[in-house]
Amino acid sequence: MEKALVKVGSIKAGSFWISKKAKEEFTNLTEEITTLSSTVEEKAKWVFNKLKGKPTKSLPDLLREYNLPPGLFPRNIICYEFDEMKSKLIVHLPSACEVSFKDSSVVKYATRVKAILLRGKLASIEGMKTKVLVWVKVSNIAVEGQKSDNKVWFVAGVRKARPKDAYDTPLDAIRVSEF
Repeated sequence: MEKALVKVGSIKAGSFWISKKAKEEFTNLTEEITTLSSTVEEKAKWVFNKLKGKPTKSLPDLLREYNLPPGLFPRNIICYEFDEMKSKLIVHLPSACEVSFKDSSVVKYATRVKAILLRGKLASIEGMKTKVLVWVKVSNIAVEGQKSDNKVWFVAGVRKARPKDAYDTPLDAIRVSEF
């Protein structure tokens, strides 16, 4: 009788483990389908705008035009949307990723980064973090001065100056599992 109860208990534990693993797999699959769906949707918008004849600049060119360093975002973006009337910028990336810059700073990006693009400033940023002992959300990025030795100011709880030349060139991002 005891052996039968032990066997039933181990079967229940085994089926619980299997259902837990299945649930994890379904969650991962759902996340991948959602990412793929949003990627396809954003590419379709980009193609539609191209067909309508809306000229799109590269993101680095747009950032330069607004007096920001062109390498603030990784090279491997999918596309971006910019509403000039509202100054709203949305950058779409294929996955959560991070970039290590030449000044040893590290910035992590969500699959979609939203911000208000102003002259010399990215404000109200959503979807960007930087490492300051721990990962902290970046709320604003600003450039002060016109000289080549000027600084980029990251506001992530505290205001931190970084050399602007570290962000002169868009770099390849490394995929990370979570933002």
